[in-house]
Amino acid sequence: MAEAAAAPNKTTEAPALQWLALTLTPGLGPTKARRLVDFFGSVQAVFLASLTELEATGIQVASAQSLGTGRSLELAQDELARVAAAGVRVISLDDPGYPSQLKQIYDPPLVLYVRGNESVISQPGIAIIGTRHPTPYGSGMAERLGCDLAARGLVIFSGMARGVDTAGHRGAIAAKGKTVAVFGTGVDVPYPKENTRLMEQMLALEGAVISEFPMGTFPAPQNFPIRNRIISGISLGVLVVEAAEYSGTRITARCALEQNREVFAVPGNVTNKNSWGPNTLIKQGAKLVATWEDVWEELPTEVRLTLMPEGSHESPEGQTASLFGESELSPHEKKIFALLKADEATHIDEIVERLEAAMSSSEIFAALFELELAGKVKQLPGKNFVKSF
Repeated sequence: MAEAAAAPNKTTEAPALQWLALTLTPGLGPTKARRLVDFFGSVQAVFLASLTELEATGIQVASAQSLGTGRSLELAQDELARVAAAGVRVISLDDPGYPSQLKQIYDPPLVLYVRGNESVISQPGIAIIGTRHPTPYGSGMAERLGCDLAARGLVIFSGMARGVDTAGHRGAIAAKGKTVAVFGTGVDVPYPKENTRLMEQMLALEGAVISEFPMGTFPAPQNFPIRNRIISGISLGVLVVEAAEYSGTRITARCALEQNREVFAVPGNVTNKNSWGPNTLIKQGAKLVATWEDVWEELPTEVRLTLMPEGSHESPEGQTASLFGESELSPHEKKIFALLKADEATHIDEIVERLEAAMSSSEIFAALFELELAGKVKQLPGKNFVKSF
């Protein structure tokens, strides 16, 4: 029986098993684990070291004992069994499938759990992040930019949180593009639960869900700031759409700067607290984004040519995100469109009251219906209307 338990060490799964064992070792963590590997020369050498040699490196006694007695490997074998049963893949730091972008950061995770399309996590992409409580304007911009960028071949990375994250993922799905969610839980624990359907749509379109946390990890608050470095690190750049002064989005934006990633921001209404984050980032040098082209032109030339060969960069008419009014509208539609705002809902009664001298209520309803069909206006619950993007 002892020989059977040790068998996985001799298979091609050994490196992944050993890296996973390091992540599951109590009191170690990714930074100390990498130092341990550097000290011994390889991950395999760590598990050939004696207890005395391990303790001599200065790691915690509990960590040395877990490694030296084989307890860490046992934990990893149990974890791999759960991974296989769930149809999940574990990619270790030295695996060819590990994203090269993510390897460049200061503290890359030792392993990534991947559910879905493994190859997509190494493709060029942009992270769309922001507040969990966006205005209609923020949701609209995140969704439209996610759609426009995904339609041009960029992967949309985010954290599948409520609000801006969800809108960014939905935009990519609307474009039939690829999107990846970085979880602060295990990949088998969708959070928030209401986004389970969204996750299924992502996976159906050859997207993926990834995490550095073991299977079954519950949504502990401290895990989400930790995972933010992955969202920025795996991306070419981070696009901020609405974020308050004190928020997790600030952590991700700071990670992006430290990781030498591009930082983009959609400007917002200066009277709205959610505009503090992007507006401050713009003042500090972030690229102001009004349309997908503002992101596109900052991408490395080789990435742009790979995603969209020269001569095919034209934006489909009427499909581009914008901060500005556009398009040919009828006179009635123009009056209503000028009255509505992007960041504040207007009730139907107010629209009728303000336009009653120029239009009948039936003309207003008809024009609103046409604007909705054209995608210029969105109706919110309670007969409230906003401009959409």
